[in-house]
Amino acid sequence: MDAVITYVDGNDPVWKQDYEKYTNVPVMQKRFRDWGTLKYLLRGIEKRMPFIRNVYLVVSHPSQVPSWADRENLKIVLHKDIIPEEFLPTFNCNPIEMHLHRIPGLDEEYLYFNDDMYPVAECRAEDFFRDGKALIGYYRHYIASGMYKKICRNSDRLARKALDMKPSCSFARPQHICSPMFRSECEKVYAFAEEEIAKTSASRTRTEENLNQYLFLNYQYLKGCLIPEKVSNKHISVAMTSVSGLWTAIMEPRGKMLCINDVHLSEERYQELRTIILEAFERKFPVKSRFEK
Repeated sequence: MDAVITYVDGNDPVWKQDYEKYTNVPVMQKRFRDWGTLKYLLRGIEKRMPFIRNVYLVVSHPSQVPSWADRENLKIVLHKDIIPEEFLPTFNCNPIEMHLHRIPGLDEEYLYFNDDMYPVAECRAEDFFRDGKALIGYYRHYIASGMYKKICRNSDRLARKALDMKPSCSFARPQHICSPMFRSECEKVYAFAEEEIAKTSASRTRTEENLNQYLFLNYQYLKGCLIPEKVSNKHISVAMTSVSGLWTAIMEPRGKMLCINDVHLSEERYQELRTIILEAFERKFPVKSRFEK
């Protein structure tokens, strides 16, 4: 199977110039801030997920690719390679997620990573795909409060429509972890929902009318090609943990996967936490991966 990682470096002047030109929305720092941890995600994949074949890094511009990246082994995909030109540039993760399955050469089975998810303990291919089916945990909700859950509800409703299923008063939301996808199933949903996907893709920043990647996951789930089984993971927010808690979560993990969720922080606190995270990951994964020069 392959891995796909979406990445944004909010400090890139080329990206910043486009953002200021095409939006009237202040940059949401917690969504675009670079913690410097991408190389450790890649080291984790190489060390803890040896079954991964190719790793694709999806970015907006060539200037987004870190200087340390080995472009022969880390496959770089630009937004323009997969997203129709009329929807670019975009600063909305949802249109990007809608088009990841269009990466040329992508394996039928692939894992989609946000860049804040790290394999910190030994993983097996069977943790994510088993007996021809994907695996991920699921939650059920009845109230869509806030933008994120409204987007989740939109995606669940459209997945049901694509399968000619009756509407439901509840909606399913997958576990926040690297997402196991079947490329061919994504293609089927995309073909059915191209008009709705285009509406999301035209939105340069997130709105509550958007769809997200859960359209594909929920389609797989409702179709019966996904097993609702939780992947071993730990999710922590930098707002709700201490320096020692971060160190322990990385060095003595309680799950196979670790998600470190960013929030609004003072610059001082951000620098303090960034330092400890980088020190811990360097201690855990000191050897360069094949994705680094």
